[in-house]
Amino acid sequence: MDTRTSDLLSVRPEIPSAIIYDSMSKDERFQNVTLRPVIKLQNDLLLEAFKNYANKHKGVFFTFSLEKRFHYIENAIQKDIKFRNSLKGIIIGQFTVDEYLIYIENSSALNKRMMNIVVERLKDQIQLLENEVLV
Repeated sequence: MDTRTSDLLSVRPEIPSAIIYDSMSKDERFQNVTLRPVIKLQNDLLLEAFKNYANKHKGVFFTFSLEKRFHYIENAIQKDIKFRNSLKGIIIGQFTVDEYLIYIENSSALNKRMMNIVVERLKDQIQLLENEVLV
């Protein structure tokens, strides 16, 4: 195992609830073995990236009700391709070469899983996304 691969794998958090079954699909296995730990590792960066995005869009996110904030998060990640690609880069950059080779086999379905996890993490941490409008 090369140094980059071992270093990447060594810093990833373990997720005890991410159980692996023989009957799992390849995509579900990749989600539990790779995506969830990488997204958890990158959590703070993903939060800051979203705060920056919200601030660059006039900070209106911070004035919304809770329900509208949830909708804004979903909308930003699903519809703003540039932002979505930035988030994907934050995650994909933490893949090993072998994981990347698996990822490119079915990137479309894995991207959907990846972004769904990011949306849910941001929603679950909505209290950390408070008004930090830059002056």
